[in-house]
Amino acid sequence: MSSNSSNVVFDDIFTINAIDKEGKKFDRVSRLYAHSKNYDMDLTLDYNVELYPLHVDDSFTLALASSLARGPPGTADGEDDKDRDVWRPDGKGRRGLEEDYEYVMYGKVYRFDGGSAEIVTAYASFGGLLMSLTGSFRHMTSIVLGDPVYLLMRK
Repeated sequence: MSSNSSNVVFDDIFTINAIDKEGKKFDRVSRLYAHSKNYDMDLTLDYNVELYPLHVDDSFTLALASSLARGPPGTADGEDDKDRDVWRPDGKGRRGLEEDYEYVMYGKVYRFDGGSAEIVTAYASFGGLLMSLTGSFRHMTSIVLGDPVYLLMRK
């Protein structure tokens, strides 16, 4: 994926070190624990195991995006008001970032915790499936509290 897409607010490769380490609470949902390769981030993520089976030691790319449009608003690849919903279940409309990934969730960033001056945790909810991302605030400066967010994954 190109890093010039201004709608992507975070992007890294994670390796799963545990799944459901506190026990499995739901049939179709697991919680993974992973660490990232480039930015030294820790991720906890609930995901649908039927839609996207994952295993300990699997690696995957995770991106967070403010929009599925490929470019910034007002550009040829960006979104205009008429294109706000790039993704449509009927397959009509332009192809967005979701075309490059295997698993996509839509949610909202609902909390930020500053552990120390350097380390912060961002929390997001995707229809009740939760994510926490912990690491240097420098890698999360574009993640905005209260903003909608798309989570995109691929192996």
